[in-house]
Amino acid sequence: MDVVGVEGEAAGGAGGARAVSAGEWEREPHPSDSLRTFGAVVQALREHAGLSRVDLGARVQYSKHTVESVELGRRMPDEAFVERAEEALGNTGALRKAARHLTRGEAGLAAWFRRWARLEREAVSLCTYECRLVPGLLQSEVYARAVFEGTIPLRTDEELEVQLAARMERQVMMRERPTVPFSFIVEEHVFRRQFGDAEAMRGLVDHVLELTAPRNVTLQVVPVEARLHACLDGPLQVLETSEGRRLGYSEGQQNGRLISDPKEMILLCQRYDTLRSQALNPTESRDLLERLRGEL
Repeated sequence: MDVVGVEGEAAGGAGGARAVSAGEWEREPHPSDSLRTFGAVVQALREHAGLSRVDLGARVQYSKHTVESVELGRRMPDEAFVERAEEALGNTGALRKAARHLTRGEAGLAAWFRRWARLEREAVSLCTYECRLVPGLLQSEVYARAVFEGTIPLRTDEELEVQLAARMERQVMMRERPTVPFSFIVEEHVFRRQFGDAEAMRGLVDHVLELTAPRNVTLQVVPVEARLHACLDGPLQVLETSEGRRLGYSEGQQNGRLISDPKEMILLCQRYDTLRSQALNPTESRDLLERLRGEL
């Protein structure tokens, strides 16, 4: 997506540019972090200049409602807004530079997960431990649909389809990046949890076996008879960036946390590495899944 679009561009006749009403820009259905950050910069510069939203709106020739929506990250500013706001707020270059990094929110992804999803696509390695459900990168479409249909609050059919499409799209990167190591450690009971008929369950296992067959993908299962282990605090993801930096992600009810503190990352990596030694090896894990499929 381009940094700035034209859907809200102010255009005037012989009398010059006119103010654009709040309804003339589509409200962003999924405000991104970059939109919120850009809006905060606009607000900070405006307040530093001693201007109200009405004052700034008059200078940039947009309504105060549009200024408010931009500041709150609810609307993607067009090029005219960026240029006029830059001139009105001191010509520091901050808005022009910030606008280059504007992106729309990713439809179908929870707000707290979007930044991690972007990091996933650029990571040089990705490790995932799950104890609640099959990791999103390994879910079959039928399984993912069942997950979304069972969440609270209930989603409309349209919302469900958007989320389903986003989840399936995330899996594309695994097929397109055959040299990136992907490691998954999943509790056995996750694969035993019923979500549909036997055909749906077999389809899930087949899908997982297919996605984890390439040499760059490793799946290890923690069997139900395993003792208490190193990752009992909950699900965990760890990735490495192209700069060699390690980042982590943990998720709970209605929230997710991106972890960047080096000391905390050392601890999380130690836990994941320990769990690797406590889980079944990849060959044993695939054998277990094939046995589970045979029991269905």
